[in-house]
Amino acid sequence: MDAIVAQAMQKWPNVPHCYGWLGLDTRGNWYMRDDAAQALGAFASGVPGAKGSMLKHDKLIAFIERNYACDSLGQWYFQNGPQRVYVELEATPWVWRVDSAQHVCAHNGQATQCLAALVDSQGFLYLHTPLGLGVVHTQDMVHAAEAIASDLWTLTEVERADLPHRYGYVTSPQAAQADRLG
Repeated sequence: MDAIVAQAMQKWPNVPHCYGWLGLDTRGNWYMRDDAAQALGAFASGVPGAKGSMLKHDKLIAFIERNYACDSLGQWYFQNGPQRVYVELEATPWVWRVDSAQHVCAHNGQATQCLAALVDSQGFLYLHTPLGLGVVHTQDMVHAAEAIASDLWTLTEVERADLPHRYGYVTSPQAAQADRLG
């Protein structure tokens, strides 16, 4: 976490959390979701425009990724100064990049190792790593397939709907908050 973020949290400890305004897609892209985007539906709904506007400012993206974390309920968030901005996930909290040597790196640049490789009925490939569960970026499927073909990774079939519970993450903190409130 950035030092300036920790200082802001100390100075303003009771800032309300923010839900529904930030999303992470299966390619590691961040989206800002204004009221109009949220009104169109859930981030992962596939409804045109519901994802919002893709962020393109490199320094903002780097700031988000340095301050990206998970709470005790499995909800991922970006600590924006004193405010916790919960992230809507299209699939998983991590998006893995795989290079030609089968090295695995998260969308935020953190290196990790594959503990298990999983595939769902739609053909999405997931890797369980010490950082958690993530989906493999579509551009890196050739390298991932090489790891599977060379028996570096053993593939297990899974149901996508089972992954959040099994790996302890929440795809929509906004929906979870609405359920808690009631």
